[in-house]
Amino acid sequence: MSYKKATHVLPEELLAKVQEYVDGEFLYIPRSSDNKKDWGETTGTRIELKERNKKIYADYLAGAQTEYLAEKYFLSVKSVQRIIGQMKKEHNDD
Repeated sequence: MSYKKATHVLPEELLAKVQEYVDGEFLYIPRSSDNKKDWGETTGTRIELKERNKKIYADYLAGAQTEYLAEKYFLSVKSVQRIIGQMKKEHNDD
């Protein structure tokens, strides 16, 4: 997120109206719902986690224990169990 000077982007009359409420302070203006991005969409984190989860599941299918996977991927055992459960649902491997 970058800051923009209000004097550069707002009409003078609108700036004066905003200054009636917030004068000389920082103001966050959220994105409109049409412009919102999903979590991890711009950083690639979502893709990285999906790939990591695939590796965890492949290791699990190859016989790795959840405790070992937790250590290997620096996660809690519960997190590994949750990931495995989600991957099972995705692959219908109940």
